[in-house]
Amino acid sequence: MASWNSIPLEILYEIVGWITFASWSISFYPQLLLNFKRKSVVGLNFDFALLNFTKHSSYMIYNVCLYFSPFIQKQYFDLYGDKEMIPVAANDVAFSIHAVCMTAFTLFQICIYERGTQKVSRCATGLVILVWGFGATCFFIALPTHSWLWLITLFNSIQVCMTCVKYIPQAKMNFTRKSTVGWSIENILLDFTGGVSNYLQMVVQSIDQGSWVNFYGNIGKTLLSLVTIFFDLIFMFQHYVLYPPKKPSKCLEESNEPLIDPSHESI
Repeated sequence: MASWNSIPLEILYEIVGWITFASWSISFYPQLLLNFKRKSVVGLNFDFALLNFTKHSSYMIYNVCLYFSPFIQKQYFDLYGDKEMIPVAANDVAFSIHAVCMTAFTLFQICIYERGTQKVSRCATGLVILVWGFGATCFFIALPTHSWLWLITLFNSIQVCMTCVKYIPQAKMNFTRKSTVGWSIENILLDFTGGVSNYLQMVVQSIDQGSWVNFYGNIGKTLLSLVTIFFDLIFMFQHYVLYPPKKPSKCLEESNEPLIDPSHESI
């Protein structure tokens, strides 16, 4: 297994990695707190929440297995060379475990809070069933030959696919409602920060090793950053440009009449 050539770059790698962990981990809380404060999940797309849980579960399987299993690490070195470093850091493992817990809690909030008429679509439900059915089938294919690196790489590919599609329902719903009320922008800003720092961490490792193999050795982490940044820019454009929060008029502020909570608009 390769070691670091530069101590400053190693330190920078760890710092950037934990910035990624902090940004992405904290990014779950603004939406959870918003749901709790409003006692409503109106404005949060349920398909996004379900696909997000599936995505992070797949990513956790990849990170935990590659980071902790010497057998899978050996298969990785046999494929890419023993001079390479495994493309999973401790912060990746910590983040993915935390993410599964937070996305599961978001689904719990959907079950207990006001949700209007929204339901999980058949398309999202069918996609999740298909994904886990595919994963289970691949497990039994890998079992006889112990092709565990191949298996977890498939789960990594699943999380990339989920990342590509999970944001679409939320972006579409924001467009349909012409509003981002109920969808936390703080979540997006932190998510964007994590995406940029996650990509930067891989750049630092590649500069130190003089090799860019970790970009395609862990294509999931690479695409995760790029897709996240792309959709976060869309959400920021929706929130700040297309559908900025409406400020209450002066006459309403001066009146004693309570303002209508826009979070209760129908979907």
